[in-house]
Amino acid sequence: MTSSACTSRKAAEPDLLRMATIKDIMDSMVDPSGDFMFESVQEISDERGITRKVPKTDEDWKVVRDHDMVLLEAPNLLTMSGRKVAQPGEKSKNPEVELQPEEIQKLIDNDRVSFVRRARRLQDAAASALKAIEAKDPDALFHAIDGIDKACENCHLHYWYPNDKRAHEAAKEDGIVD
Repeated sequence: MTSSACTSRKAAEPDLLRMATIKDIMDSMVDPSGDFMFESVQEISDERGITRKVPKTDEDWKVVRDHDMVLLEAPNLLTMSGRKVAQPGEKSKNPEVELQPEEIQKLIDNDRVSFVRRARRLQDAAASALKAIEAKDPDALFHAIDGIDKACENCHLHYWYPNDKRAHEAAKEDGIVD
């Protein structure tokens, strides 16, 4: 394809709608998929001892893969140019801990490169999880899920609750903070 053909093809592509906000994508896609992933490989200690929960069947692994795909692709949606943090007038549900959406938007807008870098960390961790899933390796998946958790928490510490001293102290103990 020639350069001018590429240019005219791009010009003919429709603008994508950006109706969903970052909050919408987090609430409807990232959080449920992340929660599923975190629960897919566990060691549960109780009065009967330690029980290990891991995907066992091909169908179990497929469902884990489907949720990981959401985490792998969500950063592309979250970082789309023009994507807003929340709907106009929407407020934080936990204002004593979280910043208001307009404050978060300013942080993202003032250093978009860092926001994209943090989103990419989620993508990289989800890619590691995908390798573990394809190998059906629960130990590797467990470690990859830890990377997903750290990527999420690092972003949240910077944008959603940067003033939460308890969260920052816990993150330092866990080696999460940038």
